[in-house]
Amino acid sequence: MSGEKILLVDDENELRHSTAQALELAGFEVIDFASAEQATHYAGFGFKGIVITDIRMPGLDGLTLMNRLHELDRDIPVILITGHGDVQLAVRAMREGAYDFIEKPFVTSQLAEIAARALEYRRLVLENRVLRAAAGQSDDLEQRLLGRSNAMVELRRKLRTIGPTDTDVLIVGDTGSGKEVTARALHDLSHRSNKPYVAINCAALPANLIESELFGHEVGAFPGAMRARFGKFELAQGGTILLDEIGSMPMDVQGKLLRVIQERTITRLGSNDGLPLDVRFVATSKTPLEANVAEGTFRADLLYRLNVITLEIPPLSERREDIPLLFMQLLTEAAARYRRDPTTVPPQVLTALSERHWPGNVRELRNAADRYILDLGLPFIETASDNDGAETDSRLADRVADFERGVIESALIAHAGSLKPVYETLGLSRKSLYEKMQKYGLERSRYLPSEAQAD
Repeated sequence: MSGEKILLVDDENELRHSTAQALELAGFEVIDFASAEQATHYAGFGFKGIVITDIRMPGLDGLTLMNRLHELDRDIPVILITGHGDVQLAVRAMREGAYDFIEKPFVTSQLAEIAARALEYRRLVLENRVLRAAAGQSDDLEQRLLGRSNAMVELRRKLRTIGPTDTDVLIVGDTGSGKEVTARALHDLSHRSNKPYVAINCAALPANLIESELFGHEVGAFPGAMRARFGKFELAQGGTILLDEIGSMPMDVQGKLLRVIQERTITRLGSNDGLPLDVRFVATSKTPLEANVAEGTFRADLLYRLNVITLEIPPLSERREDIPLLFMQLLTEAAARYRRDPTTVPPQVLTALSERHWPGNVRELRNAADRYILDLGLPFIETASDNDGAETDSRLADRVADFERGVIESALIAHAGSLKPVYETLGLSRKSLYEKMQKYGLERSRYLPSEAQAD
């Protein structure tokens, strides 16, 4: 598979350089990093490679790096380099998802053998995903942006169309709705997927250093600039830059950003020489930026340059039919994360979840799944039925119908679309179940496992 890479992370320069050289002599393509933070810019869901990292490092350690990578893609092989006293830690990490570990001092040929096996595993994972997509089964995008509502189906369709292009994109959506996941998917679907993905939180940039952080600087550019520094834009060369919450960017920096986007060149502070910049820009905002333009806090010309294509991420309140399925998926992930046994969810709980307003969207729903798997309870479930009297005006028949629909849908989810256990569990005849599914617009195909959908 072309583009396969080994990301090697170790803060010990001499060991890192010698290991990288030995792996390259063995025929591997290696990119080495002195810190784990740098490696996160390269590895994502579609990353064609593996990661080899030391466990003990200042700042972001190897185990934290592994967990961050596995949040993006559980199937990225991570090989841990351990000291003698870290073997127990490495064994525990193996149980939590590490591919393998090797103890210092090690023979490079042994590490090369482990790396070759890990790359073959990664190759098979990615090829299997492609085959599943070609067979009409759930693909990577459907796993990352889960949902069978029309809004999510349309969002995934647009992403598959836009992803392979180089068009800059503006993503608008409520807090926790999945803007960053969408941005990462755009990167992974593009030809830039093996290049850096650099996320910049515009709201968190220090006001006095924002230009230096973005554009870099030369020696003596300002007091304290003792050496030249690459900016985040330059670090993303060839890849994708995410400008998260771009509406928070100061007006004076917006003007300079506009020039960068238009000309695709950057100039470090203290320099007059422009550097060509080959990147794709993806920006996000919690609210439509037209309101910021009207308030005078965002440049209209920058908005017009960014929103050549705008993707709107629907909040959970606009796709309530996705909530039961999404909660069950998040529950499965939480069970794996906390090493708990999977649990069943009563239909009334799924119904209450679907009726609840989720201002924090998927992020808040994920927190609820964590609480549920840890047996901490969901406080709102006890009061979901009365909701401070807000439902007292609704007709009894509507409430009964809503409940009945929720029970049937929960049973379909629990039994993966298999109808016999559904009507037997609910005490219905097959004909009655069909009639009720037709009444409530419940299509069996939506609840079948992906393998069955392809048949």
